[in-house]
Order: sequence, then C-alpha cells, then structure tokens
Amino acid sequence: MSIKRLMCWNVNSLRARLERIQGLLQRHQPYALALQETKVENSLFPYTALQNAGYQCAVHGQKTYNGVAILTRETRQVSSITGLGSSYSDDAARALGTEFDDFWLWSLYVPNGSEPESDKFRYKLAWLDALLALARDLREAPKPSILAGDFNIAPGDADVCDANTWRDTVLCRPEVRERFAALQAMGFSDTFRSLYPDTVAYSWWDYRHLGFPKNQGLRIDHMLIDPRLQPRLQGAGIDRDERKGKGPSDHAPIWIDLSD
Repeated sequence: MSIKRLMCWNVNSLRARLERIQGLLQRHQPYALALQETKVENSLFPYTALQNAGYQCAVHGQKTYNGVAILTRETRQVSSITGLGSSYSDDAARALGTEFDDFWLWSLYVPNGSEPESDKFRYKLAWLDALLALARDLREAPKPSILAGDFNIAPGDADVCDANTWRDTVLCRPEVRERFAALQAMGFSDTFRSLYPDTVAYSWWDYRHLGFPKNQGLRIDHMLIDPRLQPRLQGAGIDRDERKGKGPSDHAPIWIDLSD
C-alpha cells in the first residue's frame, strides 16, 4: 500500500526557518507541506532553494505578516486559488487551496483575534464564518478537501495545558469553538482526535515563560479531512522534536498519512 504524507506547519517566518524547512522535507519526504505565517511576499519567496529540494511551490505571500504556501513533490503543474471565495474579501494572505488529482489541500492561517472584545476578535469570527461558507461549498465539490493550518483554536479542554487559565482567551472562547464544531458537523474530521481521542498533545508553546520546557502548550494546528477521505487515513501526528533546538518556530509541524 502506497502512503502519502501531508504536513502542515506555521513556520513563523519562512526565511528565518528555511534551513529547518529543508531539514523537515528531507526527514519526512512529505508529498505536500502546507505552510502558514511565511511573512514573505511572492517576489522574495525562496523558490529556487525549495525547488532544489524537490518541491514546487504555490505561494500567497505578504510582507512582514501572514502569508501561506503549499510545497509539493508533484511533478506536473498544480493549480491553486487564493482567498475564501468571491463572497469574502480579505487583504491579508491567509488562505490558499491547491488542487491535486484526488483532493484539494488548503493552507489556512486563521486570525488570532487578540482580545475577546476587540475588533480583531470580530474579524476572526467573520473570517471563520467565511471559512464555514467555503467549507459548505467544498463538501459539495467533486473532489474532497483537506483543511490544514493554524486555526488559532483549541477545540476542547483536552487540547489546553490549563483549561481554566485559557478558557476566556481568543483561542478557547465558545464563539470560536462553536465554529470549529460546525466544521466537524459538516463532516470535516479532526484527524488527530479521530485516531487519538484521549491523547494529550500540543502543537504550540509560547516562547515566553519556558512554555516548551514546561510543556505548557495548546493544540491549535489541525488537519481536517472530508469524510470521503476518512477511509484513507492511516496515521496522524505532531513532530514535537522540531520545536527543539536553536531558533525554532513556536509551532510544531503536524502530519497525516493517507493511503492511495
């Protein structure tokens, strides 16, 4: 049985983390890697370095902030679209979809939201509502989709190191958890939870306060799959080791394995 590994990683500046990305590609040999928070405009994206590693690049970039990309070992030219559809306009580079032979892969960088009563939180909720509208269309599309990215949502208390401390933050508020649950109600499965319902694992740790050494993290990075892909799901995980060492992102890469 042939396996395709698909990965997702908020790199928190692609150019600052380029050597780490190259190392990740070498170790995992993923079929595709969805990146978030690349923080580089298209014209300055390191296409050549990544092409030399065997990957072509679909890019929706932005200077200093945001930015998403999808790297793939696919040899034919893949087609991509940006944004969350024609009904929602967003100047920030936060969504990119790439079409493969048997599915679409989306790289999504959901807004953080800052503070619960802020305009940034209202923007987050509006963005998630637009994602829900897109997801409804994707469920009716001929090819299934994989929604991969930094969702900036911890879906449940099991995904948070200290549920009481985090409960009223923008990562755990009921408004965002309800929207995540709405994606699941459409059929998009939280791949990690579907395989490991009781496992405590995190994908993000704050740089401050020794968050990683103390394992005070949250699971806010997710890969959600259309139910048509669920029978092909063979594994899922978090590469916690990539959070170690010199100059890491504050996020760890996540992955799923799909059978052909």
